[in-house]
Amino acid sequence: MQSIRKRLSIIIIACSIFAIILCALFVNLAVNNTFNKYMSDIQKQRNNRIVQYFEQIYKKDKGWQQTSGEELMHEAYMGNYCLTLLDENKHAIWGMNPSTIKQNMSNMMMKSQNSGVYISNTFPIKNNGKIVGYITIGQYSSVILSKQDIDFKLEINKNIVISVIVTALAAIVISIIISKQFSAPIKSVSDISVELSNGNYSANSNIKSNIVELSNLTESINTLGAKLKKEDELRRRLVSDISHEIRTPLNVLQNNLEAMIDGIFPVDENRLNYLNNEVIRFGKLLDNLSTLNDFEDEKVKLNMKVISLDEIILSVCSEFYIELKSKNIDFMLDVEKNEEFKVMGDYNKLKEVFINIISNAIKFTDINGKIWVSLYKDKGKILAKIKDNGIGIKEEDLPNIFERLYRGDKSRHKVEGNGIGLTIVKRILLLHSANISVSSEEGKGAEFILSFKEVGK
Repeated sequence: MQSIRKRLSIIIIACSIFAIILCALFVNLAVNNTFNKYMSDIQKQRNNRIVQYFEQIYKKDKGWQQTSGEELMHEAYMGNYCLTLLDENKHAIWGMNPSTIKQNMSNMMMKSQNSGVYISNTFPIKNNGKIVGYITIGQYSSVILSKQDIDFKLEINKNIVISVIVTALAAIVISIIISKQFSAPIKSVSDISVELSNGNYSANSNIKSNIVELSNLTESINTLGAKLKKEDELRRRLVSDISHEIRTPLNVLQNNLEAMIDGIFPVDENRLNYLNNEVIRFGKLLDNLSTLNDFEDEKVKLNMKVISLDEIILSVCSEFYIELKSKNIDFMLDVEKNEEFKVMGDYNKLKEVFINIISNAIKFTDINGKIWVSLYKDKGKILAKIKDNGIGIKEEDLPNIFERLYRGDKSRHKVEGNGIGLTIVKRILLLHSANISVSSEEGKGAEFILSFKEVGK
């Protein structure tokens, strides 16, 4: 198997070299075609010049002579083409030997791919619009190139080859750099994912990338690691708390029963009532765990209908009258007047929500404390606020208070409870498409705000 960097480098280099070679071929083809066209145009101009020259000779001499235009032979010999002058009946007046031209090309080392094929073209010579003769121009190639021309083409091809090599080397270097920029974050994420799968939730990537997708990928794996670490800590704490919550009543029962069997404690009504309360507390814990499991498995069926939140809150508050009075808590209820607080929900489940939150406020508020409950509307939402001036919640515990069995501050453990109530509250509100937020300052109380969607809004 290949690493992503190696595979990416190979792909980029292969594509770059292919593109460079393809580009070089097109450039070479374009240069050669342009150059050949240029040379062909020069030859056409040469042919026209030769024809015009013989037309002037004929006009000046008023006919053909054996030496007419022979002075062009030297130019033709040096230019590696052959001239033959014909009269109007195409009888030769004079002509050059093609083999002499071929020998001259060999001596000058100017061989071409068509040097073995002699090509000739005959052009008419006119005087006053009448054909008076012909001039045949022949050569051993469709395009005659001089040594300078050949050297020029070779130099162009040489430069193209050098450019291809230099560009390919540059492409290789750039490909390696680019592949590293792409592969480094991906490799880092891959390594971290392996670490996470092995249970090392502290692993994270410090590699930065200016590519949005790779940056998001790195941030996502780091966030995932942090969440897994948090979940692992919560899981460990959950196991510990469940074990503690179950062990405590069982130990109390076991110790008391053993003491009564041994005759240390008398078997009386008070002792039996005490043990029964422990059994009831244990049963409540199991009931809450069972209820929470039903919510998480989506087994809970809601009896949804239009209900009034103010009726639920008034009912719950009246149920806590005795507890509030026993702790001499100043309880203030404020329901916005001339408003209806209709929501779609399950009456009993929403009542359970307010029972849990208000009961917590009473539990964690000292004697002679204060609790405020208010119900009002704001921006199309129905808001229920429950506030107390109790012991409050530590800032580091706030994000976790809705987790199962999470009770945070040890001082809160002194108050009876199992840490499941708020978890159930969160689940019920989610099923009602409602939100809950909490703010608190240690030693100054806590504030819960529940937000519901009003019916018809």
